[in-house]
Amino acid sequence: MKSGFPTDETRDMNDQPDLDVITRWTDGQSQRGIARDLGMSRKRVRRIIERHQQDRREGALPAELRPSTLRRASQLDEFQEPIKSLLARYPDITIVRLLEELRKHGYQGGYSILRDHVRRLRPRAKRPPVVRFETAPGAQAQMDYAVYDIGFTSEGHRRVNLFSYILGYSRRQYIRFTESQDFETTIREHVQAFKHLQGAAAACLYDNMKVVVQRWEHDHPVYNTRFLAFAAHYRFQPSACRPRRPQTKGKVERPFSYIENNLLNGRTFRSLEHLNDTARWWLANVADVRTHRTTGKTPLELHAEEAAHLLPLPSCDYDTSKVVYRLASPEGRVSYAANEYSVPWRLVPALLPVRVTEDRLQIYDQHFKVAAEHVLFSSQITGEQRIDPSHQPPKSQQVKTQWLREQFASWGETSVQFLEGLLAKQRCARSQAQAVLGLQRYYRRQDLLAAMERAVRYHAYSFRALERILTAQASPQPAWKHLSDDQRELLQQLASNSEVRPTSEYQHLLFDEEPTDGSQTGQTQRSGAPDSGASPGVEDSPE
Repeated sequence: MKSGFPTDETRDMNDQPDLDVITRWTDGQSQRGIARDLGMSRKRVRRIIERHQQDRREGALPAELRPSTLRRASQLDEFQEPIKSLLARYPDITIVRLLEELRKHGYQGGYSILRDHVRRLRPRAKRPPVVRFETAPGAQAQMDYAVYDIGFTSEGHRRVNLFSYILGYSRRQYIRFTESQDFETTIREHVQAFKHLQGAAAACLYDNMKVVVQRWEHDHPVYNTRFLAFAAHYRFQPSACRPRRPQTKGKVERPFSYIENNLLNGRTFRSLEHLNDTARWWLANVADVRTHRTTGKTPLELHAEEAAHLLPLPSCDYDTSKVVYRLASPEGRVSYAANEYSVPWRLVPALLPVRVTEDRLQIYDQHFKVAAEHVLFSSQITGEQRIDPSHQPPKSQQVKTQWLREQFASWGETSVQFLEGLLAKQRCARSQAQAVLGLQRYYRRQDLLAAMERAVRYHAYSFRALERILTAQASPQPAWKHLSDDQRELLQQLASNSEVRPTSEYQHLLFDEEPTDGSQTGQTQRSGAPDSGASPGVEDSPE
């Protein structure tokens, strides 16, 4: 009679792997783990287990393979009691520490066999089931970022950020790869997402990114006021997820793996622009027309139902531009993001408003009229310049001298006297005069006027003489005033988070005394981990 087990000729060759599989499976190891440890395919492991179960049901299991005799002798058999005792006393003990303790009892085996055995003995924490939370049409959207390192064929290897906004009912999504996750980029991509989806959901879930949430107080989020102004413009309500609970917005977390496996997998990209072109094609031809496993319909079909429930867009877009102030250098340039852009020579050395859009940089004069406009350098490029030839000073020395007289006259009579003495005594007087105007970046106006007055008194008409007087009599402005707005904001955050501790708390370190406030020394407290990504098996759940 034909049996499910090997013949006598092949039993010796094939029984050993079968025994190992059945032994590990009856001890509670997963099929995936068995296949990995024994170096065989999961399909073969499943066939061995199914054949074993079938034979048990039919009563055809030979005596030598019954469960009572399946287990082989092991080096760990005589150490079962110490192992169980240590695991009971220290449930989180590491395998290395457990091995050290067993060595004291005479154990001579290796690390791997002990590790596999402890995995079968140690109870595994079970995750509580997550209830999927569905929303009505137009009620909710979810937004998040993901970061990828991509090797572009033309631009080389670089890190990009993936902005994702998805509607909770239809699962229709907007994505775009960006260079940063700053406030202006996030707001700009929101506007584009609203246009792509023909409206905004009534509420949107976010994690605790600083663009949206500044901090938490008394178990409530404190939102970024600038982001609230943006939300009010489009009349949607931002909602922050609780820290370390990513399953709350699983609808936007889960599609990242789909994007990695379908959009990014098996494709090469020339540049960031090419990647975004491909992403637009992929959204329209793949993601929007696929049948979603949860809804059973395509996102495009459900979006047709949801579009009527979305908030209508306002008549004008929210201005997502970044506005900063920059002082024009004596060379007639302003700096932004480690690059320089030229300004008309007549604006030197004024403090000028600079408006930055996604791809343009506009420089305004003191009357808030556009004085210059440049194509913005990519954030990956530094140390470059954009010079407009029309911004250069004229070759006519008379025109330049007249402009210098106008600039110095606005400071008062003392500065005019200094300029006239400079023009009379120095060969490169105009260049030195322009350098004097550039000192406004480092010294206050009253200090400059006092230095000029002293220079006029002693007939010291030169830029170097004025510098020596300022070094002796004045103090430069604080260095933080020369920092960019982002750097200033970072320093302010660091200063607000710092706490000054009294010196009495450190006395015990000097005199070997115990701390008087009851605190323990020599121990550090680990801070909470940041939000992690959602597990692949969850979509989202209510708070």
